[in-house]
Amino acid sequence: MKLILTQEVDGLGAPGDVVEVKDGYGRNYLIPRGLGLRWTRGGEKTIESIKAARLSRAARDSDHAVEIKNKLEQGPVNVKVRSGVGGRLFGAVTTAEIADAIGEVSGEKVDRRTIVVANPIKSLGAHEVSVKLHDEVSATVALNVVAG
Repeated sequence: MKLILTQEVDGLGAPGDVVEVKDGYGRNYLIPRGLGLRWTRGGEKTIESIKAARLSRAARDSDHAVEIKNKLEQGPVNVKVRSGVGGRLFGAVTTAEIADAIGEVSGEKVDRRTIVVANPIKSLGAHEVSVKLHDEVSATVALNVVAG
């Protein structure tokens, strides 16, 4: 089944891409969730409009992403978590907790799916995570995990 993607799908493509997927995946997952449209010859105009909108948004967003990167890399971000004896955490620090802490410090909402944690954070102290703000812009954020 040929589809035109309307939103980014991990491992498949970006908005405006024409992809070939299995019938069930397209019919039962991508189309009902609004992630793709059936490909037709008349859909070429749709592809062009999606790509043009994506390019204009990317140019505007890249400058904004650099500003956010500078804010995030200025100083450490404190993440408050519950901990036990010896600084061990109950579980690991989640990307949602990190996103909330970054939002409080920078004033910018960061999507939790853009945060990359190399190893699970299971102890108090200083850690580093990467935040993908744009296709070409990625920030390294210093985290300070404290007992809260």
